Amino acid sequence: MGIRELAERLKGTPVEARLRYGVPLSQHVSFKIGGPADLFVETHDPPEIALLVNAAREAGVASFVLGLGTNLLVRDGGFRGLVVKIVAPPGGPDWCAGADPPAVVAGAGVPLARLSHEAAGRGLAGLEFAEGIPGTLGGAIVMNAGAYGGEIGSLVEWAEVLDLRSGAGPRRWTRDELGFGYRKSALQGLAGQIVTAVRLSLQRGDPAAVGAAMSEFAERRRAHQPLDRPSAGSFFMRPKGHYAGPMIEACGLKGYRVGGAMVSPKHANFILNAGGATAADVMAVASHVQETVYQRFGLWLEPEVRVIGEG
Repeated sequence: MGIRELAERLKGTPVEARLRYGVPLSQHVSFKIGGPADLFVETHDPPEIALLVNAAREAGVASFVLGLGTNLLVRDGGFRGLVVKIVAPPGGPDWCAGADPPAVVAGAGVPLARLSHEAAGRGLAGLEFAEGIPGTLGGAIVMNAGAYGGEIGSLVEWAEVLDLRSGAGPRRWTRDELGFGYRKSALQGLAGQIVTAVRLSLQRGDPAAVGAAMSEFAERRRAHQPLDRPSAGSFFMRPKGHYAGPMIEACGLKGYRVGGAMVSPKHANFILNAGGATAADVMAVASHVQETVYQRFGLWLEPEVRVIGEG
């Protein structure tokens, strides 16, 4: 049982020709860090996702479903198993501009920032806050991504979710079923639940006003976030009643460095790949930040970034 067995199970299927071995995951995550995946394949098709993950399970192989890898740290030893990368489907989103309210139906692999720009170009409001948020629409749903007072969960009409455990086709979850909260949804922690498509309600707006709001958000990001170095965005979740960045800064940790990983001098809740960083470097910086903040404030910072793979 293993990768060879999995490859045998996938012979003759539509994905066989797209299987790749030993793909460095550093090429597929925003941190630009991480060892190789034993087996790697890209798809936008829900039945193919189910086929791949179920075949991996039957072969006794671990699997991981990846989007744009913007909230992820892959350890240096890579991922022992199958990585399925969900990409945007061909043809683009379905803009339901004539609906009341106007809406868009998009695949989970569509980049959220691209969707916000396309909405603005059509004079549709509601996604301005997502102008610079990295990652895919599917990942945004799972973590209820947001910024500048907006959250994706407030726009969701439904999300199609594939249950890889039951083998059933995608089921539509309503906004209430998705249970959105601050940077979370009911999908977090549920094994085998993969978002495949989403319908968002939008509003008709003035294109000039929508564009101006997005320009303002973009300028604020450039002014306050370290966009010139690879990272995974905000590394730690916001503690209740506090903000992680100011707490880390108050501990004098801006610029703290281990190897190629560094606490950003611009925004203390960003850990940067300042050049040649390993996952071990990042974890060492993160651990030091957690311990230092705990000693001063008595609060333990929880990572927002997910860590996978072997050290």
